[in-house]
Parts: sequence; C-alpha cells; structure tokens
Amino acid sequence: MTETSSAGSLPISTITGDPVARVPADATIADAARAMVTCDVGAIAIGDDPRPAALVSERDIVRAVAAGRNLATTPVVELASTKLVWCDAEASVDQVAVRMMDRYIRHVLVEHDGALVGIVSARDLLGVYTDFDS
Repeated sequence: MTETSSAGSLPISTITGDPVARVPADATIADAARAMVTCDVGAIAIGDDPRPAALVSERDIVRAVAAGRNLATTPVVELASTKLVWCDAEASVDQVAVRMMDRYIRHVLVEHDGALVGIVSARDLLGVYTDFDS
C-alpha cells in the first residue's frame, strides 16, 4: 500500500478539528466576510441550525463584489449556496476528494448523527495528501 492510499483511507473526521464558523441568517455579505477573516476560513455556514441549509464561500463574496452588490446591506443568504454537498464523518478522505472532483466544488459539509461537525475544503484534502508525501 502506498503512502497516498494510506492518506486516502483516513476518515474525514480526522481533519475536521475547529468548530464550524457561522453567521446568523440575517447577516449581511460584509458580516460574513468579516467572520471569515476572523475565523480564518474560506467558507461559512449560514444560520444556527444543526444542519444548515446555506453556505457562503470566498468565491461567492468575490462574485458579489465584482457585481457591485452593496456588501453592507445585502443579506448574505441572497448569494449563499443552498445546493450543499454532505458526507458522513466516517467517509474516507479519498471518498470526499472524489465527491469534490465529481461535483466540481471546493467545500463539503461533514455530518455526524445528522448535525454539521465540520467543513472540509479542497485545501484541507491537499494538505492530507502532501503530508503523507513528506
């Protein structure tokens, strides 16, 4: 077995350490951007539900800026994605990587017992694979 396949067989829960960053459902785009900077994350869940229905990413905010949206007054839910992709906390790193590639996305929400326990990014996965190559 190669080191890469060893990395790929790890449960995704091994790389979901920090609590999920969130903003309230009534937050503005500016609020979400500030929260991303404060939490040092590239995506943030919208609302306090155990299983949120929306997620906003840095790319979404860049698109809003490019479109000239008023960041201070526009609700973040207007640009947040609602077609969320989930995986179970016990899914392997390889399974999540394939899901990201198949759907051409950068973030997957991780659940355990029906509740959000983490958000995994493509960068997180790259870190797992490169750590095993070192």
